[in-house]
Amino acid sequence: MTEHKTVPFESYSVSVCPECLKRIPMRIYEENNVIYLEKTCPDHGRFEDVYWGDAEVFKWFYSRWYNAKYRGNGLENPHTEAAFGCPFDCGLCTQHSSYTILGIIDVTNRCNMACPVCFAHAGAMNYVYEPAYEQIVGMIKLLRSNKPWACNALQFSGGEPTLRNDLPELVVEAKKAGINHVEVNTNGLRLAEDIEYFRKLLDAGVSTLYLQFDGLREEIYLKTRGRRDLVPIKHKVIENARKLGLDSIVLVVTLARGVNHDELGNIIHYAVENHDVVRCINIQPISMAGRARKEEMRQMRITVPDAIKLIEEQTNGVITVKDWRPVNWPVPISKGMEVLKNRAYPEFTMHPMCGAATFIVVEDGAYKPITHYVDVDKFAEIFWEIYYMGIMGKRTIAKMKMLEFIPMVKSSLVRDLLKDVITKGSYKALGKFMRKIVMIGIMHFMDVWNFDLDRAQRCVIHYATPDGKIRSFCTYNSFHRSKIEKEFSIPVEDWMKKTGKRLNEPV
Repeated sequence: MTEHKTVPFESYSVSVCPECLKRIPMRIYEENNVIYLEKTCPDHGRFEDVYWGDAEVFKWFYSRWYNAKYRGNGLENPHTEAAFGCPFDCGLCTQHSSYTILGIIDVTNRCNMACPVCFAHAGAMNYVYEPAYEQIVGMIKLLRSNKPWACNALQFSGGEPTLRNDLPELVVEAKKAGINHVEVNTNGLRLAEDIEYFRKLLDAGVSTLYLQFDGLREEIYLKTRGRRDLVPIKHKVIENARKLGLDSIVLVVTLARGVNHDELGNIIHYAVENHDVVRCINIQPISMAGRARKEEMRQMRITVPDAIKLIEEQTNGVITVKDWRPVNWPVPISKGMEVLKNRAYPEFTMHPMCGAATFIVVEDGAYKPITHYVDVDKFAEIFWEIYYMGIMGKRTIAKMKMLEFIPMVKSSLVRDLLKDVITKGSYKALGKFMRKIVMIGIMHFMDVWNFDLDRAQRCVIHYATPDGKIRSFCTYNSFHRSKIEKEFSIPVEDWMKKTGKRLNEPV
């Protein structure tokens, strides 16, 4: 990690007033090794918040990965013109600089739980948002129509998507449309109880289960999910996945200070113990888009570098701060692979402050970060060279360049896996690599308090909605969700009369 201790950081962006949502200027600045934001609304006064909990990590990421090389060029076929200004034109509009890497479709806002931190629950909203089958097929086609990259990774979300009995058929529709990677975002309740429904999802083509997993202690779930009996349910989902042959589960951790910030080491240990089925841990520091009170949410605020430091402490230094890279680190790999294989690859051109990731290599029950085996920065450098050689028409030399790096990898296991990914360049080869390691990612989604327009315009995780629009994750949840859901919803009472079911029952 490069040291940046000389000049205190200061920059400017655009945010919104948390009260009236009017666009206002925002200052981002360093003080006492913390990065803060401050903004003033003419009508509602001054607001401040923590932007990033560690200024040195922030400046390291910013200095190396913020530049223009890591910025995308947006859609060739934007769906909306700029009229009211970002974030209110989301569609995607002409100001958005990244295309969709992961598409999300909420198939219902009904749920079989009532989590205090949830921003998408029918019981709280008093309406049911549940797009028709044909509308969802239309949203899938919309994501696939994007140029220059047709989205090929999709998450079915909610609410609780497994409350839809036709979810397996929707998975089939996604695969038919050309989506390679289909994942289901779930609390796991139905998949623990109904293994045949689980089997139908896998037979339909589900690639990955995105499993809500806040820790291994019941008191954590009492605070985050409002009930105490969830740990055995999580174990049962893992067990059922193993029985059915699913070897790609992501443990999704909603992280809150004072709730489960001390549980990260245990979660990593659990993933290592179950690495035959667990592929990734996705840590999501809590956002203030939920139903909890503002004062409570502020107390729970935690940022990406805070989580990184907690992991270093709780793994006894096995995973350190220097083992992490920002989520846009793979950009040169995508560009270089395009030269090597003469076809397009998705480019992760998000803002470097959106998150961070590392990989751990699991062998004989122990694990080490991939940085112990591979100089990841040299790896990225070589791919930049390959990309620039390709631009100059030197494809043959570019392909030979990669051969210089492979012998430098210290582990034969990692060397063979990387060689396979690079030479084949296929989804299957990447899957084989992912099944030998565990990825740990931290994605800090924004809310109206810490909203940064610069980050929003580089987002690559997008919702498709029934009005024929695509909206970035943080923009949708902070500004558009309520309006869209109300437009395409019916009152809870009407839904219950129509179906003869309760909100938490499968239909």
